[in-house]
Amino acid sequence: MDDHVRTPESRLELISFEIAEQEFCIDIRSVREIRGWTPATPVPQAPDYISGMINLRGAVIPVVDLRSRLGLGRTEPSSRHVIVVIHDETRIAGLLVDGVQETFQVDPGLMQPPPNVDAPEAERFVDAILPLDGRMLSRLVVGSLLPQTMKVAA
Repeated sequence: MDDHVRTPESRLELISFEIAEQEFCIDIRSVREIRGWTPATPVPQAPDYISGMINLRGAVIPVVDLRSRLGLGRTEPSSRHVIVVIHDETRIAGLLVDGVQETFQVDPGLMQPPPNVDAPEAERFVDAILPLDGRMLSRLVVGSLLPQTMKVAA
């Protein structure tokens, strides 16, 4: 039994997902909903990592191909893919991922700083590494995944 009990408020609640056979996670408070893949309407002159736009109950939101955004290639979406709708301040977007794995709580003390790989862009996307049950999850910075010029359409 633990000698020192953590209150639920002192634990991080995360959601994990898979992209290109790698595991990533984000704070559950950034997630608005999880939905099955639906085709996105292409947007002319959008960055390569924007798959297009979808209609989310009357709000038009961009879909970010997270594999492409992280420099891991392009996703060929299929019915097994998932869109995680996230928000950051006034911005909202869908993240196209290979699949959602689980939600879980961890002690913040388990988070470790990412290794210094002399890649400023990688540091911007990942703010912590979580070794968990023989796996390594990279915690993503939600605000960095979204283009700065993107605004909520609703």
